[in-house]
Amino acid sequence: MLYYLFDYIERNFDFPGAGLFQYISFRAGMAAVLSLLITIFFGKSLINMLRKKQVGEDIRDLGLEGQMQKKGTPTMGGLIILAAILVPTLLFAKIDNVYVILLVATTVWLGLIGFLDDYIKVFKKNKEGLAGRFKIVGQVTIGLIVGLTLYFNENVVVRESMPAATASIEAMAPSPVKSEYDVKSTKTTVPFLKNNEFDYHSLTPWLDQNYTWIIYTLVVILIITAVSNGANITDGIDGLAAGTSGIIGLTLAIFAYLSGRVDFSSYLNIMYIPNLGELVIFCTAFVGACLGFLWYNAYPAQVFMGDTGSLSLGGIIAVLALAVRKELMIPLVCGIFLVENLSVMVQVSYFKYTKKKYGQGRRILLMSPLHHHYQKKNIPEPKIVTRFWIVGILLAILSLAMLKLR
Repeated sequence: MLYYLFDYIERNFDFPGAGLFQYISFRAGMAAVLSLLITIFFGKSLINMLRKKQVGEDIRDLGLEGQMQKKGTPTMGGLIILAAILVPTLLFAKIDNVYVILLVATTVWLGLIGFLDDYIKVFKKNKEGLAGRFKIVGQVTIGLIVGLTLYFNENVVVRESMPAATASIEAMAPSPVKSEYDVKSTKTTVPFLKNNEFDYHSLTPWLDQNYTWIIYTLVVILIITAVSNGANITDGIDGLAAGTSGIIGLTLAIFAYLSGRVDFSSYLNIMYIPNLGELVIFCTAFVGACLGFLWYNAYPAQVFMGDTGSLSLGGIIAVLALAVRKELMIPLVCGIFLVENLSVMVQVSYFKYTKKKYGQGRRILLMSPLHHHYQKKNIPEPKIVTRFWIVGILLAILSLAMLKLR
């Protein structure tokens, strides 16, 4: 909103400093600062309110050291994360931008699903929360919206160059045609390959290209569901999900900035995606919200984000990756989420297999998800979180290095 206000002031009154709002870097920095301030200054008020409402976490005794001491810690702290993302975005971003609209819709929708889950757990005293099938329906719904929008919306395009031979012929024509043009495309980026563009249509070459939207939308649904659940599973110890999400968000912010600028995308030989730069503002608000939440969520946590925060964090990361066309890098940049997800799947599958074969279930890990395995090995919780953050930073660096390693 402020962008339009200061743009009007700049055009009509030439007010000193109003032109700063034309720069994405300035608005992104302001969004990060405001997001950080919202979480820090209003977080305390939210925690006090949750305590008064007796919105405390009901801890199951899993035999983990220090676990029962967390009983009664306020949950649903994800509300402050959502506010710290949405308020700066609505203030500093161009709110008519299709990518911003998609991310705002994803934040609100998955935040509502997570809020319902937390509400049922806390106020209805139902430890299971919202039934799994309803969570899946909610994730599939937002996946459909995102997939269909990214495929059909006329503002979601990439800029492609005309082949050299064609460009040279047209350059000889009386009215030269630009050698670059914006097109609808189902291409995405494959990491670590020189000619690193992959077209979803190649998955079904026997089908007419008009049906590619079906495959693309199914992939989008799968990615959003997987990453959202991965963040939810990772949110098991103080500061782990928020810190990891902040690292991933910063990485995707860099990708969005580079892909949204003609000069950098040309130099790095990556896709230039028009209008994508506005996502940097959303990303910096996202990172600021994660860092600010750590002020109260770092060990020992004064508040938990609950599913209100974790489901939306994962969904936001998935949609960001899809928007910057880096979704095939999710196993790398979101490696922590992937390993946490796999640890649960492998543990459950092996237990069922051995129970069927030997009559008694066996486990590979002491406990799943993976962070609980290390807790069972009596490694202090802050050390586990710090090591996971270090791994997350290394994965982020490797993901960014992909831009030149090609």
